[in-house]
Amino acid sequence: MTFYPVILAGGSGERFWPLSRKSKPKQFLTLESSGRSLLQTTAERLTAGQGGLERLMIVTANEHRGHVLEHLPDLPLENLLVEPVPRDTAAAILYGALTVHRDDPDAVMGVFPADHRVDDPDAFHAVLARAVEYARTHDALVTLGMTPSYPATGYGYIEQGDEDGGSGVHRVQRFTEKPDADLARDFLNTGRYLWNSGMFIWRVEVILKAFETLVPELYGPMLDASRQRGGLRQAYPTLPKISVDYAILERARNVAVIPASFGWDDLGDWNALERLLKGDGGNVAVGRHVSLDTGGAIMYTTGGEDLIATIGLEDVVVVRAGDVTLVVRKDRTQDIKKVVAQLKDNPELARFA
Repeated sequence: MTFYPVILAGGSGERFWPLSRKSKPKQFLTLESSGRSLLQTTAERLTAGQGGLERLMIVTANEHRGHVLEHLPDLPLENLLVEPVPRDTAAAILYGALTVHRDDPDAVMGVFPADHRVDDPDAFHAVLARAVEYARTHDALVTLGMTPSYPATGYGYIEQGDEDGGSGVHRVQRFTEKPDADLARDFLNTGRYLWNSGMFIWRVEVILKAFETLVPELYGPMLDASRQRGGLRQAYPTLPKISVDYAILERARNVAVIPASFGWDDLGDWNALERLLKGDGGNVAVGRHVSLDTGGAIMYTTGGEDLIATIGLEDVVVVRAGDVTLVVRKDRTQDIKKVVAQLKDNPELARFA
């Protein structure tokens, strides 16, 4: 069985606004010194040792097609799966699964977000190899669960059940949405809960059977459309908009999880920059800055000649990106999406979104 990694690269990354815009979302940004975008880094990690991009597939939005080809110029065009309109992760994953199955019905397929960070690639590859091998030999939907290091409220959680022999693979008891701070601490203290990474590995025939059984209203139209020239373009706008978590994983009985630790971060919002740049409680800055009586601040400017100056501030994020300046408390960065939504709804301000 051959392994096909599928990268989901259609997200908007609104919580990294104003650096991330509708025209250039988070997966195409460069947030560290390597000079490589998040998409490029993810693709390199998943194709390491495979000799190229022949089996890598990218699912992206129609408006991001050019960005993907710019960042991955050697990607075969037939491996670029363009969604006519966004329909959340279930449709995107089914699109990838149907394409892989057409080319290789016996394949093992992996699903990976385009914009995550991994600090220890060797540990990642070891866990991935275990997941692929388990998926080859079991009719299971395997997910990678990150061993939590603090009571995060920005991640979903997975409660792990019994281990399957000595395989290191556990049955999933349940998925839980983002908890409040008290519940997150309780989860951490039990030692049974893992962060939901959004990375999945399964035989393509197993995930297609799950779609057929659990989400026939998505599976049927997608299967029919995939068999017709131009069918997906016509069918996509009519498809239900639902995540794979709700559609499949929270309902299926054959879901397994592998606990993992490889320096993972989903880079969900501006607070991730502090972790990325090894902040220790002081200020973290990219670009020119002058600070007076300022602590715990994150400052970022895209203009090489620009300057950010702060006085008497604590625990804030200040971002200067082109024609927009953002100032937000670090504990309110989740609300950036609300501001972007306001911009999109205002014809005079939509260009700033």
